[in-house]
Amino acid sequence: MKVGIVVPYSWSFWGAVVEHVELQAQALQQRGLETRTIMGNDPPGSFTRVLHPRLGRHGHPPRDVIPVGRSVIVPANGSLPNIVLSPRAVPAIRRAFARERFDVLHVHEPMTPAICIAALALARMPVVATFHAHGALGWMKAGKPAWGFLADRLDHRLAVSPHARDTAAAWLPGEYEVLPNGVLIPPVAEAHGRENQIVFAGRQEPRKGLYVLLRAWPEIRRRTGGRLRIAGADPLAVRLLLTRDRVSDDGIDILGLLSQEELTAELLRAKALVAPSLGGESFGMVLTRAYACATPVVASDIDGYREVMTKEAAVSFPAGEERALADAVVGLLEDEPRRAALGEGARRIALERYSWDDIARRLQEIYEQVAA
Repeated sequence: MKVGIVVPYSWSFWGAVVEHVELQAQALQQRGLETRTIMGNDPPGSFTRVLHPRLGRHGHPPRDVIPVGRSVIVPANGSLPNIVLSPRAVPAIRRAFARERFDVLHVHEPMTPAICIAALALARMPVVATFHAHGALGWMKAGKPAWGFLADRLDHRLAVSPHARDTAAAWLPGEYEVLPNGVLIPPVAEAHGRENQIVFAGRQEPRKGLYVLLRAWPEIRRRTGGRLRIAGADPLAVRLLLTRDRVSDDGIDILGLLSQEELTAELLRAKALVAPSLGGESFGMVLTRAYACATPVVASDIDGYREVMTKEAAVSFPAGEERALADAVVGLLEDEPRRAALGEGARRIALERYSWDDIARRLQEIYEQVAA
């Protein structure tokens, strides 16, 4: 079976959906399915530097990725995703469909222009869709009248969490199956013997709450002597946040964009991951990423994260409260037996609930059902 995976974003810029799709393709290929991923790409050059001031992986995508156009930054749902809006994507998708002859198409965020809308309009094969977003989705006020009818092309609807399901169903009523994001699980992860450091992994968007962590950091540093490793956020943007809030960079390492292997290595060394997001999360994918590495989590008590947070693996604090964040991190780092026990619990949860082996098996069942 040959599966086409369609994504509205750019391969060049890391994000939860992009990571999800890459791991999905790998898991399906390991089950013997052939996949091609249709998405954007922003190759290196001055034009890309003008459109995208932040860092990305500007190179050649893997052979199983079919790039169909450049992306632009579009504010949406409190985030700044890199979405392909060029009309040139349409003929590129048409050519890809004619050449690849997919048995099933799996479209992520199917109501997003231009790649996903074009794919639905051009599809002559069964279509499975996954909805990721949680929030008001104000842009659907214009999108639903213009292309909402294309939802009738969907043969099976998935949502990564109950929150994502409810958000999608509010605009597009119908039946949805909740199938969580899978996570990259390293073969070995030891909860003990960690370095005295914590990790933040995410983009420098306001809703990710990095500024809350930075404001709390001097107190955490004073009480624990630990280091903060910041991954995924643009280094210049982090420097600007530090300057704006008059926070010293003492004990802070700004790593920029990391590969999957590099992020895994960071999580395997750290004592905890801190996720101070303020809202708008549909699924705590960064939390489960830490779980897989036997790394406990300190995270905001918000919708989306609550689906993933358990007392066996994580510590919560009220979103936006710097003092509570600092106390939660310090309390965890000062109690090593508890911290290690939470790490072991996190690893168990990742293996039991978020293994790509199980999720890929369910996806294959769905593909076979809609293709029958």
